[in-house]
Amino acid sequence: MDVVVAGGHGKVGIRLLRLLADGGHRARGLIRNPDHGPDLQEVGAEPVLCDIEALEDVSRCCQGADAVVFAAGAGPGSGPERKRTVDYGAAVKLSKAGVRRYVMVSAIGAGRPEEWSEQMRPYYEAKAEADRHLMESGLDYTIVRPGGLTDDPGTGLVTVGTDLARGQIPRDDVAAVVLAVLDIPTSIGKTFELVSGDTPIEEAVRAL
Repeated sequence: MDVVVAGGHGKVGIRLLRLLADGGHRARGLIRNPDHGPDLQEVGAEPVLCDIEALEDVSRCCQGADAVVFAAGAGPGSGPERKRTVDYGAAVKLSKAGVRRYVMVSAIGAGRPEEWSEQMRPYYEAKAEADRHLMESGLDYTIVRPGGLTDDPGTGLVTVGTDLARGQIPRDDVAAVVLAVLDIPTSIGKTFELVSGDTPIEEAVRAL
């Protein structure tokens, strides 16, 4: 499998690239800072210089891919405007790159942005709109909405559902869930929330 990960130097993206490379897949990570290239090479991935926020057409960055994964984000401290250009705008651009299989790393509660504080709402509104656009795109999509992300070691055990209480999950496990989603075609067309739990990842994804 040839997979392109937008947000390749992000904390989830680089973990996913390592898992893909370790599994014998071609792992390509989109980066906008060339200084990040060696970090991707260290995990067995190919860095692709591609500023998805600035470019109008990102299809050349994804040429030949079997799947794309959107794991990018404007990040903490960015204002509402960058939430629109990255968390929404860049996600939409990736959907127009000419690749049928698209996995979105979204956020728990993205389907209910009104529940969040005024400060957090622009992020969740951008995520909600990006998810909605993907659902209506006609692509073979899966939308993964993880809870609060931690750097704790992964456990390989999760809970998935459509209306979960806000919980947490290690980034290791989010990356492993995305890999499982790419491997399991029955996940196509599904949107689910994800927190730590007691079900093995593959079993949880197959039961979607």
